[in-house]
Amino acid sequence: MTLKCGGCQLAINYNKISMEKIKKSIITKKVKNYKINRKIKKTYQPKAGDVAIFKILSIGKHKAIQGVNGNNTYIFPGDLIMATFGTRYASNQFEGYVPDKYYSRYQILGQGGVVGILKSMHEKFKDIGATQVRLMGYAVDENNQVINTKYYDETPVNFNPFKKWSFPIYLSLGAGMDSGKTTTAAFVSRALMQQKKKVAYLKLTGTVYAKDCSFVRDCGADKAIDFSYCGYPSTYLCQTEEILDLFENLLQKIAPDNPDAVIVEIADGLLQRETKALINYKPFMQLIDQTFLSCGDSLSVKSGIEILEKIGKKPVLLSGLFTTSPLMVKEVQAITDIPVFTIEDFMDKTKFSQVFLPVKSEEKLTVNDF
Repeated sequence: MTLKCGGCQLAINYNKISMEKIKKSIITKKVKNYKINRKIKKTYQPKAGDVAIFKILSIGKHKAIQGVNGNNTYIFPGDLIMATFGTRYASNQFEGYVPDKYYSRYQILGQGGVVGILKSMHEKFKDIGATQVRLMGYAVDENNQVINTKYYDETPVNFNPFKKWSFPIYLSLGAGMDSGKTTTAAFVSRALMQQKKKVAYLKLTGTVYAKDCSFVRDCGADKAIDFSYCGYPSTYLCQTEEILDLFENLLQKIAPDNPDAVIVEIADGLLQRETKALINYKPFMQLIDQTFLSCGDSLSVKSGIEILEKIGKKPVLLSGLFTTSPLMVKEVQAITDIPVFTIEDFMDKTKFSQVFLPVKSEEKLTVNDF
């Protein structure tokens, strides 16, 4: 029988060995039972979240992917990786999209495992370019259906604008990418932790990358999750209704922990497509108790305040990269009475308590009390 079907047996063994060598990205961490369908790679039209196997052709900007545990898994030409098709909007890095047809090669758009067709990149990456990959086949289930990570093994719920949550919700916004939104969210979390408050952090939009959640968690948040916990490789080009449903599902994931405060971060800047739509959608903003604004310079602070004042959500504090310049801090303080927080200021309990009142009831015990 082995001799009669030797070719088939060899193919099965080869496939098994290949699967064992596949390096899985963090966005595919829930995918366990699958087969590789190579026959449909040129005919199937992928969607955001579809799981596929790719071969590394050449190394560019991304020299590693984030593995299933969040650690870097370094990649080399010839390696096989499991990732998803997806989009990316990153003004300081890449712009890319889910392909509309089969291509001989694709590009890694995000280290968390997002692959697509690169449309543009920041000038600083022009020399190195993107890491190039080839589609080897799709990951399919027992019914030969392509596996999609969105709400994989989950039953999603719809956004409920009338639900009353037991915790305040703070929104960390910024003038643009790398303006300091995550750092602000992280140090607000740390300051709240010093007030004996339990904090949860949600990153609602962006491209999958575990670093932000890890940083905020290490700073003091009791729980930190993002859109990828619902299987989204990215949220770029998602409809507002879809992001609102995602918001509802993420809130329900952290609600059982009974946090005293929830900090929500939205990626990129106030003018970015999804961010602009969300902050101008009243049912969403009615759930937001206070906003923080992070900016890279004093002029963007002024513009950001004006945008948020128009929607009735004037920020309660200002922070971000501009605070590393004492001169810019003075420029901002000359045009607004909104408190400006450097990283050191967040650790000033007196200053912070002027914005966020300490817990009035019986203080909660923490590890520092033992």
